[in-house]
Amino acid sequence: MRLKKSILPRHYSGTVTKYPRMGKALEELGKAVRQEGPIDLKTAHLIQLAASAALRSEGSVHSHTKRALEAGATPEEIRHTIVLLTSTIGFPTVSAALSWVDDILKKK
Repeated sequence: MRLKKSILPRHYSGTVTKYPRMGKALEELGKAVRQEGPIDLKTAHLIQLAASAALRSEGSVHSHTKRALEAGATPEEIRHTIVLLTSTIGFPTVSAALSWVDDILKKK
């Protein structure tokens, strides 16, 4: 599944443009790990969104919010994915991640 450029964070796009073999390897790795198990694409993107929030990566939260939407997730599912992390990563981090999610959802 080739991702639209608008879904990818600018820094990521710039890096894989500068290092195209690495970009291709990352794309193939992503494809391979998604095919290794029974988790559907929407759920996979919600999991990656949760991990991005835990890492406090604004660009990744933006990207995985877009990817989850494209895979069929609703705004409510996306926000719930983040809220579920409250007891694990803490309210301040959840609050920041929700604001990053809203950056994308407000554009939709």
